[in-house]
Amino acid sequence: MRRIAHLDMDAFYASVELLRYPQLTGLPVVIGGGRDAQPKALDGLAMDQLPLSQFARLRSYTGRGVITTATYAARKFGIGSAMGLMKAAALCPDALLLPTDFERYRDYSRRFKQIILDIAPIMENRGVDEVFIDLTNVAGGQREGGRVIARLIQKQILLETGLTCSIGIAPNKLLAKMASELDKPNGISVLFEADLASKIWPLPCKKMNGIGPKSNDKLTAFGLHTLGDIAACDRHWLIENFGNSYGAWLYESAHGRDEREVVTHSEPVSISRETTFERDLHHKRDKAQLGEVFTKLCERLASDLDNKGYQATTIGIKLRDDTFQTTTRDISLNKPVASAKDIRRAAGNALKRAPLNRPLRLLGVKLSRLVKTSDLQLDTPAPSTLDLFDDVD
Repeated sequence: MRRIAHLDMDAFYASVELLRYPQLTGLPVVIGGGRDAQPKALDGLAMDQLPLSQFARLRSYTGRGVITTATYAARKFGIGSAMGLMKAAALCPDALLLPTDFERYRDYSRRFKQIILDIAPIMENRGVDEVFIDLTNVAGGQREGGRVIARLIQKQILLETGLTCSIGIAPNKLLAKMASELDKPNGISVLFEADLASKIWPLPCKKMNGIGPKSNDKLTAFGLHTLGDIAACDRHWLIENFGNSYGAWLYESAHGRDEREVVTHSEPVSISRETTFERDLHHKRDKAQLGEVFTKLCERLASDLDNKGYQATTIGIKLRDDTFQTTTRDISLNKPVASAKDIRRAAGNALKRAPLNRPLRLLGVKLSRLVKTSDLQLDTPAPSTLDLFDDVD
């Protein structure tokens, strides 16, 4: 019997921070602040001994930052990932604010994934805090439908990292991901095909990964509110109203069918970095600051390429102005590049093609058409010294 698990770390970033600041356990905590949100040290006290008065509160936040994640105590106030910090402050002004520490999160991510691989070697990396695991042929993977080995994985992760996770186990990836949401935090949900009608069909349509807000609105307009409603539809009707591909997918997914394998390795399609400014920046008045930010984005992308062993052939930029109008421009190169200088030079050329008549609230760089460095016969790189914004009027 095919047994696929989806493991999702519980409020991952926030949980990692609570290991450092256990005194915040049980309190509404939001992750997403800048350096100003760093707790203020006190002489003679370790970080885990700092009083709450040393931590920033949402009520004092001003800016355009967004939430990376929040503790479950904060989520009870309606606070969630990707929400603006100012909006969150209105919902829960007393929530504590912490800065993000991505290096620390990546370290814990590597640690919990290695624990999984030591138990079940067929694992698909789905991001910093979630994975798919094929338990089908793992020793003990069939016991209680996979619950026994899931408990073992949970126990080892907690023992070695202090973190909890939720695991869903089902015949395929689609149902496993949905199952992992049924009993959070620190839960295990096991689904069989016979459970489809009782546990999956009553769920709202939007609970299925792949049904976004627009599709959900269209389903609602047709009077389809639950996954069971979709399952009861005629396949041809769904195709007529939602298109050949998506209509067929809706039908198959509502019936719990998914033949995708757990992929242990995949090639990245693109890599991007972007930042939202605390205040709108003008390309002339704030030229130095924009140049500095852009340089750092390109340096981080160069580091990403180096870590992954790739080079990029297409360089793009993304701008969002003060009216929330988003503009993108791409430039394709004759040969792939990997250095920060070459990335910035190409990004600067792409920037010349974009309108810069309004203040900017967001700036980003994207690398695509990636190729493996090991597959290239490298030539001596040409020098590139173009300064960003220097040639922009």
